[in-house]
Amino acid sequence: MTIPTFMGLETARRGLAAQQAALSVTSNNISNANTEGYTRQRVAFQETTPYPVVSRNAVGLAGQMGTGVEVGAVERVRDSFLDYQYRTQNTNYGYYDSKAGALAQMENIMNELKDSGLNNVLNSFWKSIQELTSNANESSARSVVAQKGQAVADTFNELYNSLTTVQKDLGDQIEQSTITINSLLSQLNSLNEQIANVEPNGYLPNDLYDKRDLLLDQLSSMANIKVSYNKSGGNSLATAEGTVSVDIIGSDGRSLGKVLDGTTFTTKEVKVNYDDGTGLVTSVSIGGTDINADAFTSKGSLLGLIESFGYMSGGEEKGTYPEMLANLDEMALALAKAFNEVHQNGVTSSGQPGGLFFEFTGGEAEPAKGAAAKIKVADNIMNSNGQNIASSLNGETSDNSNATNLAAVFTKKIDIGGKSTTVLDYYAGIIGEMGVKAQEANRLLSNSETQLNSAELNRQSTSAVSLDEEMSNMIQFQHAYNAAARMITVQDEILDKIINGMGVVGR
Repeated sequence: MTIPTFMGLETARRGLAAQQAALSVTSNNISNANTEGYTRQRVAFQETTPYPVVSRNAVGLAGQMGTGVEVGAVERVRDSFLDYQYRTQNTNYGYYDSKAGALAQMENIMNELKDSGLNNVLNSFWKSIQELTSNANESSARSVVAQKGQAVADTFNELYNSLTTVQKDLGDQIEQSTITINSLLSQLNSLNEQIANVEPNGYLPNDLYDKRDLLLDQLSSMANIKVSYNKSGGNSLATAEGTVSVDIIGSDGRSLGKVLDGTTFTTKEVKVNYDDGTGLVTSVSIGGTDINADAFTSKGSLLGLIESFGYMSGGEEKGTYPEMLANLDEMALALAKAFNEVHQNGVTSSGQPGGLFFEFTGGEAEPAKGAAAKIKVADNIMNSNGQNIASSLNGETSDNSNATNLAAVFTKKIDIGGKSTTVLDYYAGIIGEMGVKAQEANRLLSNSETQLNSAELNRQSTSAVSLDEEMSNMIQFQHAYNAAARMITVQDEILDKIINGMGVVGR
């Protein structure tokens, strides 16, 4: 039986090189312990071809002898299923975060917990009219009614303008979101090209994989995506991930459009289209193919922003902010109409017939849109410091009959937006509905955040760098390296004896 002379030396050398590579990977893991998106790596050791090869066993060995170890590949420790779970929860979190944020801004504007809220202003106006019924002949009481009425109009104006300002900001966020989505797709496409150039040569571009996964995580917060993988071919390793293709998915699980093709290295632009008249979203375009706004159901921050900003559905304005603005318009219009009807039936202290108490800027009698932004107390009321308020029915100064009727406007049911209700009850209803929506959005946001954190914790337990584990590995590989070095020393002594010590006996 003949064994190669330097076989033991080569076997030890391979062990030395393999353990050194493992120590280098460990060092890289420790260095990137706090790097965002980094996935810990490990060396995949594999045995080298044993000696002799079975088909060439001419040395008469009963079996084969190992020839050492080599590094098969440096792999990422990553679980694609955990990535899928994380991105699913990240999609939900992005959606509810944008919804809750928009509703929180609306609650701050409506401001019903403070004295400046519309409900308090309406009640103050109502009380001033009730005070007028007891002091119909006092000019100060008339002046207070005029001032309180204008406070109501000012509050309507402020609420409407503040809501439209936030709505515009939401529209800007939609545009910024589409820019970000298209930028992420462009970066992913570039990484696909780089990966496709590396993998066929038998390498694993782990750093490129990490960058790509980080971008996919960011994209998943903005839209519900489906990620599929395409093999690169060539001499790619079995563990090579290949390029990725990305589809935007609707609530039914079906693709709304492929935005990234990993086989042709192309992307499709995501764009939001708006109605020329209302300025609301009409459709979302993927690569030139329009999807009606009410059919775009891909959860994520983009959809949350669209639903908050407003969209067109069947010719109607839908969405959180358009609906609140419409409610304020209907309420302002109904209040002005009901109050004016009663006021016009009365007589002023100077015996003149009562005119309009509320009017709208621009000369519109009943503006179809923006009534809350345009309502004000009529000029003849304000210019007379309230003396032209028609509190009487017979023209006598002491008569408060019409003032009583004006106060009753707040307690009787009128038609507001197709509903028979009082002004105060209607407003309480829309505020209550807003509160319920905000509470639900916050609850769902909290739930999705908990699930997202849980998914991230599961993923980090697999993919994140554990310094304790790396220290343990470092000691393990160091001892193995030292043992391989000691084996080289032993082999050197053996060869020294063979070369320099054999055949010298008896000289």
